[in-house]
Amino acid sequence: MSLELQLVLLAWGTLVGLDLISVPQMMIARPIVAGPVAGAILGDVATGLALGVVFELFQYDILPVGAARYPEYGPATVAAVSAAQAGAGTFGLGFGVLVGLTTGLLGGVSLHLVHRLNARAVDASAAALEAGDPRVLLRLHVAGIVRDAARAALVTGVGLVLAQLTRLFLAGAYTLRGVAGLAVAGVAGALAVGTAGTLRRVGRGPGLRWFVAGLAGGSVVAWLS
Repeated sequence: MSLELQLVLLAWGTLVGLDLISVPQMMIARPIVAGPVAGAILGDVATGLALGVVFELFQYDILPVGAARYPEYGPATVAAVSAAQAGAGTFGLGFGVLVGLTTGLLGGVSLHLVHRLNARAVDASAAALEAGDPRVLLRLHVAGIVRDAARAALVTGVGLVLAQLTRLFLAGAYTLRGVAGLAVAGVAGALAVGTAGTLRRVGRGPGLRWFVAGLAGGSVVAWLS
């Protein structure tokens, strides 16, 4: 993979990571968006969409608010699509899941660290904020965005390095059965997380009955078409 493509992926992953909390908040941090765009950059939209769906299911039940700790799957999906170029079909999906989950955990740790840095910065400027100094407020906002951008770039960069190492050293070392196991485990885990999140949101009342009816009706329509 050329250096130019790597830099474009790095820029895209940084913007995706920045979008989760800071700016521009256009929902491009969702894996279902980040994956296909990364795939388009690499000329493989199908793989990008497949991995985007997998990590969207992982992220489905995550609500990024307050001091909650959670993996970050936006930049992770970009790295996963890059890793998937190590092979076609099942090979690509398996390696993508491996790198994406690892990068997602790293992203979660980085979010917690940046939250702590932001809290310390606010505490240090508490007196000026209470005095109503707008320049301090602006400086804190800008500094927080810069920290988040640096964090997103670092996470994406590490993910792309892991993807490169995967293509160089793991692509020829794994058998089809081994990589297929990674892909199946990743997809099964994503489906389990997505299903659990859906049932938790739907509940056990009338909403569950409507959900089952909608699922059954949608399945019938899909089968007939």
